[in-house]
Amino acid sequence: MKHLVKTLAMSLALTTSLGAIAKDTIKVGFVYVSPTGEAGWTYTHDEARKHVEKKFGDKVSTTYVESVAEGADSERVIRQLAKKGHDLIFTTSFGYMNPTIKVAKRYPNIKFEHATGYKQAKNVGVYFDRMYESRYLSGVIAAHMSKSNIAGFVASFPIPEVLRSINAFTLGFKSVKPDAKVKVVWVNSWFDPGKEREASDSLIDQGADVITQHTDSPAPVQAAEAAGIYAIGSHSDMSEYGKNAHLTAVIHNFNEFYEQRVQEVLDGTWQSENVWGGLNTGMTRLGEFNEVIPENVIADVEVLTTKIASGELHPFAGPLKNQAGEIMVPAGEIPQDSELLKMNYLVDGVEGKLN
Repeated sequence: MKHLVKTLAMSLALTTSLGAIAKDTIKVGFVYVSPTGEAGWTYTHDEARKHVEKKFGDKVSTTYVESVAEGADSERVIRQLAKKGHDLIFTTSFGYMNPTIKVAKRYPNIKFEHATGYKQAKNVGVYFDRMYESRYLSGVIAAHMSKSNIAGFVASFPIPEVLRSINAFTLGFKSVKPDAKVKVVWVNSWFDPGKEREASDSLIDQGADVITQHTDSPAPVQAAEAAGIYAIGSHSDMSEYGKNAHLTAVIHNFNEFYEQRVQEVLDGTWQSENVWGGLNTGMTRLGEFNEVIPENVIADVEVLTTKIASGELHPFAGPLKNQAGEIMVPAGEIPQDSELLKMNYLVDGVEGKLN
């Protein structure tokens, strides 16, 4: 009996030292880089937050702060959420990475999840979806629908996440039309409808008849609708902003991931992880298809989806050349995740410079 009591005490002490204590209720905070809105990157995260509330009911209370600038502002907001007793905090933009790590050091008993980053700590996990897989598929669709063989890409910042998107879209586009071009305009913002609209109009003036984006507002889709051309939405379905233009969208799905991580904090089993889910997990996918897309194109995309999900096809499989014609991935090779996470070049077929 004494041995049993001693064992239980040691087990409790170990559990406490790891912070792995089950809880009846928890507070979960979310930090957003743009308004929640009705479409886009932040919208998908807020939909996941609502999913968590519906799933857990009274066990979980959530708080969110939107339109938080990256840098000093985000550190202040993250710290405020920590001070207010949140048990789990999701920070949902690349520029929140270092502030998250800094705050996490001061609050070791709070769990943090950072989206799109690469720095982990004992109480900081990172997560993202392999949206480049869906980007590749969207490029295939865009190529089939383009007559000018020119696509326009409204881009936010020249970081690996965005470069993978541009490159994957271009590779999908060129898999159908090898001589096609993808023109890029940088807006240096995640969310700026005015700049995004100006960039889209500029690309249309340069001959692009399909517009896509790695930005948060539906302005590019609206520009395409006004110009009578096509668009690929980003982050969420944007069809309501361009009924005729919107072919499909590259969509994130964080619902199940958020649910899982919240459950683990409730159970006391949460551990820092690096999660990068693809088509095979449902973390990324294409949205509904516009009825103007031919059935044979949809059938081809469904086959490609299965091949990517199974690992038979990799969007960045070699030979892969950059804009200068240099081999970045040799023939017959597939880049490691560590290489993809550091991608710092644009592929052959992209017209535009790294800002």
